[in-house]
Amino acid sequence: MKKITLPLSFIAMCLVFVVKTQAQIDTPRVSQHASVSQRVGITDIAIEYSRPSVNGRQIWGALVPYGFTNLGFGTSTAAPWRAGADENTTISFSNDVTIAGKPVKAGTYALFMEVKENNQATFILSNNSTSWGSFFYDPSEDALRVPITTRSAPFHELLTYEFNTVTPTSATVSLIWGEKEFPVTIEVPVHQVVLEKFRNDARNQIGFSRQNWEQAASYALNNGGNLDEALTWVDNAIAGQFYSQKTPNNLALKAQILNKKGKNQEANVLFDEAASMANINQLNTLGYQMLNAKDYDRALKYFKMNVENNPTDANVYDSLGECYKTMGDTKNAIKYFKKSLSLNPPANVKANSEKHLKELGAL
Repeated sequence: MKKITLPLSFIAMCLVFVVKTQAQIDTPRVSQHASVSQRVGITDIAIEYSRPSVNGRQIWGALVPYGFTNLGFGTSTAAPWRAGADENTTISFSNDVTIAGKPVKAGTYALFMEVKENNQATFILSNNSTSWGSFFYDPSEDALRVPITTRSAPFHELLTYEFNTVTPTSATVSLIWGEKEFPVTIEVPVHQVVLEKFRNDARNQIGFSRQNWEQAASYALNNGGNLDEALTWVDNAIAGQFYSQKTPNNLALKAQILNKKGKNQEANVLFDEAASMANINQLNTLGYQMLNAKDYDRALKYFKMNVENNPTDANVYDSLGECYKTMGDTKNAIKYFKKSLSLNPPANVKANSEKHLKELGAL
């Protein structure tokens, strides 16, 4: 009788399948399960994997062969490394992302690595995320293949995934094992995701809140959104669902949008209307908005209006002093900073007035 020799990988997998079909107590695995996640903007990136240890073994080119390897079982004649142990390593994106300039749709993918010599590798995402390891890898199911360059890293006994560089619009995730690191940068179109989410959410309960329309309009204004859309959103805030909800804040926001669209006269009318309705803090904020926009006449108008309305408040004199200082009127700046100090201001206002007086050589 001819003796048949089966690959060890096939035998090990069969044993696992047999065990998994039987009722069993929950015991620790040799390669412990782990997960890591990172939010970029409002997009969540999560990796689920199992963590083999080095355990004194030669990893690269031995335990993990270079290139694609025939594993002796499954539908694939050659497969990449599973980038972990046991089941598929998976990576999930809650929104669409970009990797190496290539778009990747929201969803869950199996993550593989083709390890090469000379610090090169291929990062692979497969649409089949539920298979066991690489045994059933099928290249026709690939969602992405991109080359990456590996680098040396401090020794890690356990295979580890970590997000070691995060920016407002990207995250670099690294697989680190032994002394080798496989870094991959994931880009997220944060502003596009935020605005698209609001467009969808505005059709449900979120759309009944004035503040949500204002927040979305402000976000679009300050992050390169469509200004016509932002204008529609702030108009929705002002109109309200059942009655007008005109406030100094949303009028000033609409004015800022109009200004950015080049409709300055319309904007100024709204700024003045907002000022006429504003409380002491809102009017102060409007004054600083005008100051930052270098609309000094309107800034001075609003700060003076606040002084007239609130003659015993130290902060309004401090703000008026800042306005004059910014305009280069040293005499009046000193006058109003000293007036602020004469009204026994709170500590923060006092410190600000004294700082400016020192800068002006008057203290």
